[in-house]
Amino acid sequence: MSILMGAIADDFTGATDLASTLVGQGMPTVQAIGVPADSFDPGDARAVVVALKSRANPPKEAVADSLAALTWLQDQGAEQIIFKYCSTFDSTDYGNIGPVADALMDALDTNFTIACPAFPKNGRTIYKGYLYVDDVLLSESGMKNHPLTPMTDANLVRVLSRQTPHQVGLIDMNAVNQGSAAIRARFDELQEAGYRHAIVDAINDADLMSIGEALASVKLVTGASGIALGLPENFRRTGEMSGSTDPTLPPTNGRSAVLAGSCSIATRSQIVAAQDHWPSLSLDPLSFADTPERGAADALAWVDSQTADAPVLIYSSADPDAVAKAQDKLGRDEAGDLVEDTMGAIAQGLVDRGVRRLVVAGGETSGAVVQALGITGLRIGPEIDPGVPWTETLNEPHMALALKSGNFGAPDFFMKSLAMLP
Repeated sequence: MSILMGAIADDFTGATDLASTLVGQGMPTVQAIGVPADSFDPGDARAVVVALKSRANPPKEAVADSLAALTWLQDQGAEQIIFKYCSTFDSTDYGNIGPVADALMDALDTNFTIACPAFPKNGRTIYKGYLYVDDVLLSESGMKNHPLTPMTDANLVRVLSRQTPHQVGLIDMNAVNQGSAAIRARFDELQEAGYRHAIVDAINDADLMSIGEALASVKLVTGASGIALGLPENFRRTGEMSGSTDPTLPPTNGRSAVLAGSCSIATRSQIVAAQDHWPSLSLDPLSFADTPERGAADALAWVDSQTADAPVLIYSSADPDAVAKAQDKLGRDEAGDLVEDTMGAIAQGLVDRGVRRLVVAGGETSGAVVQALGITGLRIGPEIDPGVPWTETLNEPHMALALKSGNFGAPDFFMKSLAMLP
């Protein structure tokens, strides 16, 4: 059975977020880690989300990886493609959202797409082209201090215009409130006027459902996971898909652990909440910069000193001043690479010690962990908090894995996630 929808996500947590949204809308979905090998079998899935680690890569690398993913998805029969990025539009003035979107459009031979990172359930809304995070402009939110992609402009038309040589238009709430027919009419107007991209306003899920219906014949859709809410229904209308999905996962036996690398306000509050319940260890990259292997070795020695029946929490998350200090001394990219490599090595050591329930916070950290463990694919399970599901690894060792975007989840997310598992 060929797939109906293919998705390319620029990080691993965003991929599980999108896959969970599709499953929630009744579309059987699996997640592939990296561009799949020929032996990858999506089974009865009608959608495959290819998770890349391309958000902070140089644009040429991000484009090449995304085009490779597109080729594989087209070979599987995908009729519509989603380019998934973060609901806070994480990027720099030179990419990677604009360059990747343009490259995918060229490959698909289409000259119009939309950009809609709205995700109302997690407080991401767009009005008059401005992105809000929990009713605060993006540029006034914690994202202004992001260590890799600081977001200091909330006007998405301006942001995307700096990343593409093509015209970027706006479809505002006046059209969205009138429903899918009016939205499609605006697609046509902008396209005829020479616009290649359009930011689309959305402040609630009903808006996203209308936008999704309007996108039925659009080859490439770009946005956060919320944009996928209304897409599966288009395939039901044509009779190409029916039925529902079962997100239940089998019981997983083994130790539990949490690895947190995100420096977001949300993740840091989740760490504080978990420290009242579990033993925790803070990683300071400056303390092992001269001997990188010592960071993982010392952390795993600490794990060995803890009782096996309690979850352990290991985190590198820190406030912006501490992050800036490490970046000033080590270099921005070097500091990030050091932490990611260390987290990957710790994850390997945890699995060797019998950990089979693992929560990872942060997109870059999740990418490092999944790659270090050699995970090739994930089956999507029940949602923990909006945008974050439990998953089951498709290859050995079978384990329960939750990949959390740094900005997502309630303060008690870590405790809640492990309490869900039987």
